[in-house]
Amino acid sequence: MGLTPLEGLVMGTRSGDMDPAVIFHLMRVGGMSADEIDTLLNKKSGLIGLCGDNDMREIRRRVDEGDEQAELAFDIYIHRLKKYIGAYYAVLGRVDAVAFTAGVGENAAPVREAALAGLEELGLAVDGERNAVRGDEARLISPEGSRVAVAVVPTDEELEIATQTYALVIGSGNHT
Repeated sequence: MGLTPLEGLVMGTRSGDMDPAVIFHLMRVGGMSADEIDTLLNKKSGLIGLCGDNDMREIRRRVDEGDEQAELAFDIYIHRLKKYIGAYYAVLGRVDAVAFTAGVGENAAPVREAALAGLEELGLAVDGERNAVRGDEARLISPEGSRVAVAVVPTDEELEIATQTYALVIGSGNHT
């Protein structure tokens, strides 16, 4: 993320990266105020703006039923994800591992597969059988002997929040 959570990938309700001139276009042509644009980009864009849903499970269900709007939203999501993976690979010069985490990363095998499709020459690949396995434990989903490890890593955001809060309270000397 940059200054705000808007930078980066297409998200459930946020636009992700875009040409900054879009804001001026929306002001001039759409007659929108700064507050309306802020609401649009943070709460009404991304997947929900593209197809009306921000839940990847619902989007995948709709894709499987042939829904073109859901397919477009999924394709844009994957395009941006793949673009970021490639950009970070280029900046780093090499990649030892790619980790899929959080709601979509942990639970959407089609996203993981599509995000790395076509990147095999870079050592990035998903083993179909490993990718299909569901579970609550961290696991490798890359093929045996892959140059780059691809993993699914479950998150525990509540534990992380509690751990950081505890450290802050203990560190501040406030033990009540």
